[in-house]
Amino acid sequence: MQLEALYQQVILQHYRHPHNRGVLDAPDAEVHLRNPTCGDEITLQLHVRDGTIEDVRFSGQGCSISQASASMMTQRLKGKPLAEADALSARFTEMMHGSAEAAVDRNLGHLRALAGVARFPVRVRCALLAWNALGEAAKQVRTNGPG
Repeated sequence: MQLEALYQQVILQHYRHPHNRGVLDAPDAEVHLRNPTCGDEITLQLHVRDGTIEDVRFSGQGCSISQASASMMTQRLKGKPLAEADALSARFTEMMHGSAEAAVDRNLGHLRALAGVARFPVRVRCALLAWNALGEAAKQVRTNGPG
């Protein structure tokens, strides 16, 4: 029970004091997604150089789950090659779909605080919103090339 309380605190901390919230000048990719079920929305922007995410920002509004997930995700992405971001996204998605193995994967870092969301299918969409935007942004970069 103490671990669950700690996880709730991590989520609330990222919701109240999000990391990497803002706007990039001349991003290499920009994606806006909205969850029509609950109204959560996010705009994700990437700066990519030599296949590595140099900077990432998000803006938007929504529940604590969607906004905390975006904040934690952006922290994990800075300095990561796109291929590593893809792998992290796949692993996070596995966790959101109930993988107990993914839920204890140390590579996810603070993102593991969101593991309990898997018990609430309606909220899984909230947690995955930023990650879906990441997938679309990575496609943009691969199709158009960075800057």
